[in-house]
Amino acid sequence: YFDQFLSPTLLGIPLIALALLLPWVLLPKPAKQWTLNRFLTLQSRFIRLFTYQIAFPINIPGQKWAMMFMALMLFLITLNMLGLLPYTFTPTTQLSINMALAFPLWLATVIIGFRNQPTHALGHLLPEGTPTLLIPILIIIETMSLMIRPIALGVRLTANLTAGHLLIQLIATAVFVLLPIMPMTAITAWAVLILLTLLEIAVAMIQAYVFVLLLSLYLQENV
Repeated sequence: YFDQFLSPTLLGIPLIALALLLPWVLLPKPAKQWTLNRFLTLQSRFIRLFTYQIAFPINIPGQKWAMMFMALMLFLITLNMLGLLPYTFTPTTQLSINMALAFPLWLATVIIGFRNQPTHALGHLLPEGTPTLLIPILIIIETMSLMIRPIALGVRLTANLTAGHLLIQLIATAVFVLLPIMPMTAITAWAVLILLTLLEIAVAMIQAYVFVLLLSLYLQENV
């Protein structure tokens, strides 16, 4: 069951790089005509709406990150959705890929905070009004909480997508096994499989949004 999460190879060459580049090929480019088609209009409206929701709570210096967050959002959504198709590979089920996305962006927000407002950034490590005896313990706890953030980002995305793919495969296997033996039970399992697939489509979009939203909140704390 876990073989589906292995990176596919062709003639000994890993195809994970091709899977990472595919979303950018599928996204349509804006046309030069005054009147766009329906798909481009829908895409532009989605980009404007999401950019507004992400950038509105952040102040002016932080809004420079809006286009990068938007690109990351589209990238993750496309990867997650393509992974639900048959005979495909989902790179975002790999913890290494998710950590490679989460750690540099989180580190950039922390560096910006310590560079622009070091006193405020260090103030996050010690809540106001802390008793003197608890100061060393709280500093250690808050530091660990800060360091765990990129791990939580990567593990959350990996765990949700991996669990969903495993459930789909387990229920699909049960349908094939039960169909000749218990047809009514197999039909019930098939209906559950359809509902689970719809749920996974929602999870694929929501997890990409949550990933970018948490990064924007980390940025908001530091700018």
